[in-house]
Amino acid sequence: MRHDTPLVAAQALTIAGTAWPGRARWALPRAVVVAAVSTGLVGAALSVAGALPHGSRLTPRVVPPDDAELLTDGAYGVSRHPVYAGLVLATGAFAVLRRRPEPLVSWLGLVVVLDRKTRHEEVHLAERFGAAYERYRRRTPRLLGVPGRPAPRDDGRPPHVR
Repeated sequence: MRHDTPLVAAQALTIAGTAWPGRARWALPRAVVVAAVSTGLVGAALSVAGALPHGSRLTPRVVPPDDAELLTDGAYGVSRHPVYAGLVLATGAFAVLRRRPEPLVSWLGLVVVLDRKTRHEEVHLAERFGAAYERYRRRTPRLLGVPGRPAPRDDGRPPHVR
């Protein structure tokens, strides 16, 4: 078994868990529904925009394919992991719209899984692309950020503090 198989399986299970069967347990205000649908559409678009440049090389694994190139523009200009960021937004919106606790718990599990997965993936990306990846990592948020604003540092300090 590959070392990342548990993460890939956990990702699939937590995504599937957002579709936990059953009737809605609470009502949602119209504004929440509109916000969730909008967020879901943005998330889906971000995931697709992140996936398209990979073509047939797209993989759920954390080790990039041998012929992978470092992508830094388009969706990758706003997120180092736009496919995962989009999944977080889209599945979070879907979980809210399901109006049940189980999909929300599953979505929280997905957030944890994708956080671990991105950290593992970034080790491999740094090994593969070296200084170019380090420069990209410093200027681009891991999942989501404000365009044109420096990425937060991974050590928890603000970007302007040395």
